[in-house]
Amino acid sequence: DEFISSPPRKTVRFGGTLTDILLKYEKGDTTDFELLKHQLSDPDIKDAQIINWLHEFRASVAYLTKELEQLVNILLKLPWLRRSREVVEEYLGFLGNLVSAQTVHLRPCLRMVVSQFVPPRITIREDDVDISDSDDDDENISENFNTCHRALQTVAGYVPSTPQFLMPILVEFFPFINKSERTLECYVHNLLRVTVYLPTLRLQILELIIEKLLKLDVSTPQQDIEDAEEAANNSASEEKSTEEGLFDMEEDEDRKGNKVVSPSIERMAHPLAERLDILMTILFSYIKDVCHVDGKLDISNTKDLYRDLVSVFDKLILPTHASCHVQYFMFYICSFKLGLAEAFLDHLWKKLQDPNNPSVIRQTAGSYIGSFLARAKFIPIVTVKACMDLLVNWLHKYIDNQDTGANAYCDVALHGPFYSTCQAVFYTLIFRHKQLLDGNLRKGLSYLQSLNFERIVMCQLNPLKICIPSVVNLFAAITRKYQLVFCYTIIERNNRQFIPVVRSGTGGDLIQTCTNPLDSFFPFDPYILKRSKKTIDPMYQFWEELSAEDLENLKKPIKQGTSEDEDDDFLKGETPQNDGVVGIAPNSYESNTRSPVSSIGSPADCYVPYPL
Repeated sequence: DEFISSPPRKTVRFGGTLTDILLKYEKGDTTDFELLKHQLSDPDIKDAQIINWLHEFRASVAYLTKELEQLVNILLKLPWLRRSREVVEEYLGFLGNLVSAQTVHLRPCLRMVVSQFVPPRITIREDDVDISDSDDDDENISENFNTCHRALQTVAGYVPSTPQFLMPILVEFFPFINKSERTLECYVHNLLRVTVYLPTLRLQILELIIEKLLKLDVSTPQQDIEDAEEAANNSASEEKSTEEGLFDMEEDEDRKGNKVVSPSIERMAHPLAERLDILMTILFSYIKDVCHVDGKLDISNTKDLYRDLVSVFDKLILPTHASCHVQYFMFYICSFKLGLAEAFLDHLWKKLQDPNNPSVIRQTAGSYIGSFLARAKFIPIVTVKACMDLLVNWLHKYIDNQDTGANAYCDVALHGPFYSTCQAVFYTLIFRHKQLLDGNLRKGLSYLQSLNFERIVMCQLNPLKICIPSVVNLFAAITRKYQLVFCYTIIERNNRQFIPVVRSGTGGDLIQTCTNPLDSFFPFDPYILKRSKKTIDPMYQFWEELSAEDLENLKKPIKQGTSEDEDDDFLKGETPQNDGVVGIAPNSYESNTRSPVSSIGSPADCYVPYPL
């Protein structure tokens, strides 16, 4: 009875105190040292034992040199996070003492903390196969993450050089994109939390996250996402129709009266798009939280973050062709204040006009300017006009310099930035012409006439031949309506220069040999990720249908293109289906209209007839 009622011994000693054990080990007596390692490695080790050992280790950190790295690694593997508060506090104290006395152990300590940035993995075996990734049922997961960040802050407080050692570890531990959504979500969220207390790492961490997002983005073309959604919707419709057959009318009525929104409505059907959607939502939330203090925009914080994001944009986004969603972080932060949007436009303008930049970067900058001016609701018409003036004046100067020289002919390789700028101007006019003419029609027309589109369209460089046909067609229709310039003669002449060829082995189908000469895309085409689009949609200018009069210019019999490239909404339902199979050039727009000779969505456009 006396044995049972007596309190258990808190520790088991092997020949004395921890100091004695370590001194014996130095002299070659490893018996007690091995027993110590065995006890620390015991999966059933009790909280009281951990606390007592840590207390002794804190007092003996001077002995924990590089030679005892194996013992330190065992200590770093202790299951301290999911223990009592006393264990956590003692462990944090031990980490602080260890790194301050023995900086040689800084990296292993940081690696141990960062490894806890994702939910714990629970292995479930089924038929000798691991079928699990991460465990989402841990109620303390948020608290554990808080403790991890306390640990990092503790270490950084003792060792000022922590950030430079931490960054490579954050890169190394970034989960692969095929890991579960929850794993990626937790890791990215924790990375962004690090930027709050280690601000010197913010730029590098944003670069790391956006680089990973970009890889996800270019791995999931918009067409693949839409195909997956369509297939999922068709599958859901079939299931629903089968299910409804099992219920009588009363039950159907009852179900209609109590609509339950399924969580799957929020999910993306494409698995990589689902991951991208979750991570973009986190990035948008982070941008909002950094820029706003107590619900009000903090100008200083916003400017600092803007600079970091522009730096990442220049390094990663601008050189990447045809990303669909990641670039919207710039769209979002620019919506907070007009000054930011104007700064971004000015930044792109400098990229475009600088002849020292590679041609492809200048062309992409032109695409961003046109798409941003057209799509951002928060950009007022005054700013649009100022940008149009800059772009058009540059075009006229370019024509002055090039239109009579040896290079005065249509060539994308020679004049890529010029054509990209033309397309940006045409695209902006298509979206903004109503606002430009709103209020005072005479004044608006006078402004548009002052831009002298006729000279641009008629010049030897022939931009209408190079720009995307869908943009050219709408630009021609709008400028004809307001008698700004008559493009159809040039369009017809350009059309005649395209010689269709027979595709071998397909029964004589006619196709076009020319591709989209500029290989251009519009970076702010419609955003289609379901969760994160809720952030973008309120500030986004969707395509509004043209008036009946405008549509008449496009509804006359035309021959249809067989093209494929990027998605846009502004031709959806605008142009009728035709039976022709000859195209001009692939353009960068998708629509609901389907090409009769291609299974890939493509706007029915190209040959625009000479109006009678």
